[in-house]
Amino acid sequence: MTTAPPARAAKRGRPGYDLESLLAVAVKLFNERGYDGTSMEDLSRKLGITKSAIYHHVPSKQELLRLSVNRALDALFELVAELESVEGRAVERLEHLVRGSVVVLVERLPFVTLLLRVRGNTKVERDALARRREFDRIVSELVTQAVEEGDLRTDIDPATAARLLFGMVNSLIEWYRPRGGAGADAVADAVASMAFDGLRVRES
Repeated sequence: MTTAPPARAAKRGRPGYDLESLLAVAVKLFNERGYDGTSMEDLSRKLGITKSAIYHHVPSKQELLRLSVNRALDALFELVAELESVEGRAVERLEHLVRGSVVVLVERLPFVTLLLRVRGNTKVERDALARRREFDRIVSELVTQAVEEGDLRTDIDPATAARLLFGMVNSLIEWYRPRGGAGADAVADAVASMAFDGLRVRES
C-alpha cells in the first residue's frame, strides 16, 4: 500500500478561514459541482476571500482534493490497522471493518462522498483509486478467509459478497443525512445485522 504524503500543518490566515474551514467549503463545492467544475475563483467567492488567501494554505486545487479524499482514506486504513488487535476469527474482523466503515462514512460524509465520486482524471484521483482498490482487496481477503473458516456461506462468491457488502455501506452517501437521522452506531448496527444475518452460515 502506498502511504499518502503527510498533510500540511494549517497556517495562520484570515480569521475564520483556517485549513479546516477551507476544506469544508472545498469538499462541499466539489460534491455539488464536481472537481473539474469548481475553480479557485468559485472557492474564493464562496469564502469571501481572495485567491491569494487560499494559496496561503494550499498551493493548488489538486492539493485541496488530495487532502479531502485522504480524510476518508486515512480513516479507513486506520480501521485496517486496528484489525491486528481484533480477537477472534476472520468474520469478527470483517464485521469490525464493516461497522467501523459505516462510522467513518457517517462522521466524514462529505469526504467519503467525494472519494466515491472520483473517476481517475488526475494523478490525485488515480492515487485515491489505487488506495480504494487496496482496501477492497483487504475486504475480499477477509471474506474469503471467513468462508474458508466455515463462518460465511459457500454458495455466494467471496468477491461478489465483498462488493455487495460495501455496496450497501457506500449507498449511505445517497440517502443518509446527519440531522434528524439515526446516529453512526445505530446505522452500523443496522448494516451489520442485515449483512451478516444473510451471509453467516445458519446453524442446523
